[in-house]
Amino acid sequence: MDQFDSDGVRIAYIDVPPAPSGSGDPILLIHGFASNHAVNWVNTQWVRALAQAGYRVIALDNRGHGESEKLYDPALYSSEHMAGDAVRLLDHLGIARAHVMGYSMGGRITAHVALDHPNRVRAALIGGLGMHLVEGRGLPSGIAEALEAPPGTPAANPTAAAFRTFAEQTRSDLRALAACMRGSRQTLSRGELAQIEVPVLVSVGTLDTVAGSASGLAALMPDARALDIAGKDHSTAVGARPHREGVLAFLAAQP
Repeated sequence: MDQFDSDGVRIAYIDVPPAPSGSGDPILLIHGFASNHAVNWVNTQWVRALAQAGYRVIALDNRGHGESEKLYDPALYSSEHMAGDAVRLLDHLGIARAHVMGYSMGGRITAHVALDHPNRVRAALIGGLGMHLVEGRGLPSGIAEALEAPPGTPAANPTAAAFRTFAEQTRSDLRALAACMRGSRQTLSRGELAQIEVPVLVSVGTLDTVAGSASGLAALMPDARALDIAGKDHSTAVGARPHREGVLAFLAAQP
C-alpha cells in the first residue's frame, strides 16, 4: 500500500486505475469499524467491480485500522478527524472532486465529508447506516471494554463478543479500536442533514438491526434516495450483489 501524511498521522491507501475504456472518475471508499480496505472493499469485489465499470478506485485504511497509524486517544478518532483524513487523501492525489462511499462507520465519515466539504463530493453513498446516524442508537455498550479485556474474558453481550472476534480475525490493534469506538460515534442533526445537497444514496440491508431506516435518513436530505438490500443484515449487505448493482446504477446516473 501507499502511504501519506495526514496532518501528522500516517494513512495507508490504494489507488487502482480504471479499465481502459472507462471515464476514470474517482471514487473514494471508506471502510467500517474494525475492518480495513481489503476486508471491506477488495475481498467483497467492490474494487474490481468499480474499476471494471471505469472508475478510478481509491480506498484508505482509516486511522487506527489496517496498515495506517495506530492512535490511542479517543479524541483523535472524531468523525471530523477521520473525514479530514479522507479529504487530505484527495488533496494528496490532486483530486478536486470524487464520489465518496462509506459503509457503517465509513458511512458516518462520508456524511461528515459531504456536510463539511461539499465542494469535494460529487455524490455520497452511505451504506450500512440509516436513521441511527441521527438517533445515535444501533450498537450496544460494552464493545470497547470487550476489545480491551484479556483473552477469554466473557463479553457483556453477543455484539461485543462478535466485534472482539472480528477484530482478532483481522489482526487489528484492539487498544486502538477501543479508542476509536469511544471517539467516533458522533451523530448529525436533522438540520445538518438538510444542508447536505449533493446526491446521496443510503443503502441498508432489510435485516440490519444496527443501521436504522434507510428511507428515514434519505428523507432528511434534499437529494437522497434509499436502497433496501433484501434479506441481508449488517455484515452481509456490504458485499451483496444487489448492493453493487444499485450503487453502479446510481453512479451511472450522475452527471
